[in-house]
Amino acid sequence: GFNEGFIQVPPLHSMTNAPLPAVIRLVLSNGVVLKQAPANGAPDLGSPEAPITHVGDLEVANVPVGDNGAGTEWVQYARSTAPLDATSDRLWLFLLAGVLGGTLLATLAGLAVASRAMRPIAALTGAARTIAATRDPSRRIPGPRVDDEVGELALTLDQMLRELDAARNETDQMIQAQREFVADASHELRTPLTSILANLELLQARLDAVERKGEEGEIIDGALRSSRRMSRLVSDLLLLAKADAGRTGMRRPCDLAEVAEAAVAEVRPVADHHQIEVDAPGAVPILGNSDELHRVVVNLLDNALRHTPAGTSVLVSITRQGPNAVLEVADDGPGLPAGMEEQIFARFVRGSGPADLSSNGGTGLGLAIVRAVAATHGGTVEAGPSAHGGARFTVRLPASSAEPEAPAGTPSEAAANL
Repeated sequence: GFNEGFIQVPPLHSMTNAPLPAVIRLVLSNGVVLKQAPANGAPDLGSPEAPITHVGDLEVANVPVGDNGAGTEWVQYARSTAPLDATSDRLWLFLLAGVLGGTLLATLAGLAVASRAMRPIAALTGAARTIAATRDPSRRIPGPRVDDEVGELALTLDQMLRELDAARNETDQMIQAQREFVADASHELRTPLTSILANLELLQARLDAVERKGEEGEIIDGALRSSRRMSRLVSDLLLLAKADAGRTGMRRPCDLAEVAEAAVAEVRPVADHHQIEVDAPGAVPILGNSDELHRVVVNLLDNALRHTPAGTSVLVSITRQGPNAVLEVADDGPGLPAGMEEQIFARFVRGSGPADLSSNGGTGLGLAIVRAVAATHGGTVEAGPSAHGGARFTVRLPASSAEPEAPAGTPSEAAANL
């Protein structure tokens, strides 16, 4: 080593054994090197022009230490920045890894917390979608696990559904009570109407017997027509009210083809120059009420006769198609009004719509009865064009493999509606 004033330079072996390479020089201002360690292989550190200079990858610190007469003496200490840069790079790498790792952990923790927090919301959403799809407010909202805002929302929605369900039940009970009332009232009206109709017919017969058909006869005829029309209307309303109230007739095995043939035989005498044909290759057994099914066929035939001109052909076909018994009534008349395929089954719809009162004596309930009876038998009915351009009504009912029972006779109620 060497001593110059208060500057002590470490010996060469300690410098060479240092973990980081360093160079120390004692130089004059003009760059003349007085002493240097290590003595060999040290790079030129340049003139001490500034407190800190850079030579290659070495950072040089220049400190003046005195004046020996030949000039100012400087101590130059140089050390490579490579180890420091490597350490800094490692620190940046560790810092980046820590940031990324912390971000990943924070993201996973956030997702876990959010998933746990949103789980009640997801349950509420699923329950709401189920209720919207089923339109059933009797379903309940899952109860909250914690007492927070989401739990309060779940309790509020559940209470709302309870109130809606209660309101719907009250409405259903009120509607059912109204249907029961209409059915009972229609049934009670039939007895006095039958009595009035019988008395009017008896009075008309007596006037005819004494040949007094003047003004009194016209009054009796008008009252008789009105009474018959009212009797048909009450009978139709009674059947619809029973269907609405769920009062279905007793179901027995019967042959749809036989029921249709009986209905056609009943309608033919009043067909008014219409040709009615039946296409029934064989028996088509179903489980149903023969009186109500007879009414379906009669109403379809009556509809065809009312809305087609004289000379029109009406074809009634009964077939079995897979699990269904199919009844079709088709004509070659003018066909259905455009857009009336669904509306025509509504109640009190006549001709081209509800505003058409029709002058042919219809009540506007015949096709509504057809749809109601088909629905109570688990079937469907649809309207469309026939192969000849007229109207076609197709009734599909579940077929049965049971043997049909012998018919008890022609239903009187069906005959009363013609």
